Amino acid sequence: MTALFFGSFNPVHVGHLIIANYFAEQLGETWMVLTPHNPHKERKTLANDYDRLALLDLGIGENEKVRSSNIEFALPKPSYTVDTLTYLREKYPKRQFALIMGGDNLVSLPKWKNAEEILKHHEVHVYVRPEYDLAGAEYADHPQVTLHTEAPQMRVSSSYIRKSIAENRSIQYLVPEPVREEIIAKGLYTK
Repeated sequence: MTALFFGSFNPVHVGHLIIANYFAEQLGETWMVLTPHNPHKERKTLANDYDRLALLDLGIGENEKVRSSNIEFALPKPSYTVDTLTYLREKYPKRQFALIMGGDNLVSLPKWKNAEEILKHHEVHVYVRPEYDLAGAEYADHPQVTLHTEAPQMRVSSSYIRKSIAENRSIQYLVPEPVREEIIAKGLYTK
């Protein structure tokens, strides 16, 4: 099975990579799908798509079970998960794809475009975040949804990293060292 971990990865950080690796070990492999424009986020805070992809590749490094994907670069914007999943099923008919998401996304899943269609064709694996109560989440008990309470997590965010860079504070240990070096070399997130 191929687990799909969607995100803007703006920039990718160690928390993203820990989750990707956890699910690669659980399910077989993980594709980290870089989203050019999440319909729920403002585009103005995003670094260039190809800069983010380069950082993602640097962050993944030599892990053979985790890879980056730029599949959404060629799809209509903004990117909707259901459309990307449909495209991937058509392009790779012999692959079985599962979706990885955090508990916060499970809570908002009923608002996603064609959420029922996603659940009809794909398993959804959720890493449970302690700050989100999933007891009332509409799809928490859905047969296609598996909650992973043991998934390791770190309380680090891309927005915190961007703010730290803009304020000239260290991001060492928050991102893999090659990612940090590339951010500095290209002057990303300094504005």
